[in-house]
Amino acid sequence: MKISILIADDHPVFRKGLRDIIAEHPDLSVVGEVGEGDQVVERVMTLKPSVLLLDLNMPGKHGVDIAAELSEHNLPTKIIVLTMHKEAGMFNKIMDLGVSGYVLKESAVNDILASVKAVMNDEHYISPEISSYLMKRRSRREALSKEYPTLESLTATEQKILKLISEDKSSREIAEQLFISVRTVENHRMNICNKLNLHGSNGLLKFAIEHKSSL
Repeated sequence: MKISILIADDHPVFRKGLRDIIAEHPDLSVVGEVGEGDQVVERVMTLKPSVLLLDLNMPGKHGVDIAAELSEHNLPTKIIVLTMHKEAGMFNKIMDLGVSGYVLKESAVNDILASVKAVMNDEHYISPEISSYLMKRRSRREALSKEYPTLESLTATEQKILKLISEDKSSREIAEQLFISVRTVENHRMNICNKLNLHGSNGLLKFAIEHKSSL
């Protein structure tokens, strides 16, 4: 039997590229394409594909929410996420939802066939670039922790805020994202500065941006 594949991505050119690669293999078949996040779950329920190639950043509904909803239905469809995210946080979050594959879009042309084959054999597939990045990140994190031992004393919320600061988010933007008040964010910023012994009006921002890849 052919392995049926549903492609969910909002970029027509990217979808065509995947479709052309898949078409070269007689044991694979694209049974549908979706460009809107709100339509993905319904199409999966209707078409019941063997594999869903799911872009995380889609209009309408984010890929994380789609994966979470599909996991509740306990469907046999294997999910392979297509993403630009290399961050450990996003990787862990999506894999915790039972996703079978995590493929970087920049390497999808090379990885897509191997990922489909792996997940259909009940194996997990992760782009080699992701594995390499996460290992290097761990080494950088350990080195940073040695330089700043008190980094490990930050609470989970403080770690989230430090990460968001590294993305150049303002206190107001952080407050809105974490559903807390601006004053609470400012208090957390002060605590982070005290724990890491950071001084000056831009000390925290400079630290966060400089060590962004290790946070």
